[in-house]
Amino acid sequence: MKRMAARTKSKGIVSWPQEERPRERLLSRGAQALTDAELVAILVRVGFKGTSAVELGRQLLKRFGSLRAMVEAPVIALLEVKGLKGAKAAQLLAAMEIARRVAVPAQRSELVIKSTTGAAEYLRERMCGLSEEQFRVLYLNRRHALLEDALIAQGSVESVRPSLRTIVARALQANASALIAAHNHPSGVAEASESDRLLTQDMITATRPLGLKLLDHVIVAADTTFSFADSGLLDELELLCLAPGDSRRQPRLSLRNQVI
Repeated sequence: MKRMAARTKSKGIVSWPQEERPRERLLSRGAQALTDAELVAILVRVGFKGTSAVELGRQLLKRFGSLRAMVEAPVIALLEVKGLKGAKAAQLLAAMEIARRVAVPAQRSELVIKSTTGAAEYLRERMCGLSEEQFRVLYLNRRHALLEDALIAQGSVESVRPSLRTIVARALQANASALIAAHNHPSGVAEASESDRLLTQDMITATRPLGLKLLDHVIVAADTTFSFADSGLLDELELLCLAPGDSRRQPRLSLRNQVI
């Protein structure tokens, strides 16, 4: 009774018996012994006046509905939660990014993207569930080994417009021979818009004179992906980019529907 009374008087975790504190329990019994709210409490470290870190964790889970929904929420939604200031929100976002990176191959230098299916699977793991739109580029060498997975732009659907100069500059820095562009549609619809087509055409125009090959542009949605290469749109756009009077198509390192 005295222990319960003490906890009621002071909600800070520091007032709890040491063996009941989340951090100490994690170290002594393992992370699996903690509740979702206690795991979140360890990340945010402290609560605010009258509310412990564990209670803040419970409030976050109640507000967003689940751990997955919470860590996939946009930054602004986290910052709107009382007691969750910049540093705490950053810690939660960092934890989510660590989990996301664990889901993809650890040795990227050993990852060889052999087909459009392989590219789509990798990008789905990398981008599925994001609340904001991202534009990424995978830079590959001549044997299609991944050299770099670069985030080029991020924001709302209306504001994301990747810089062609940045795309080309990163390719030259990585000494890449080919690239695969990708972006996600948080709305859940994996379809190519007119803006997506124009951007893809601009990328072909910008990279082709430098000997860089755009192998695909992948759109990632919740349950599906769209491939410009598989749909035939990439071939159509390449034809549009040919100089007037040039009847010969430039050779392209194809990934389409095959393992190479």
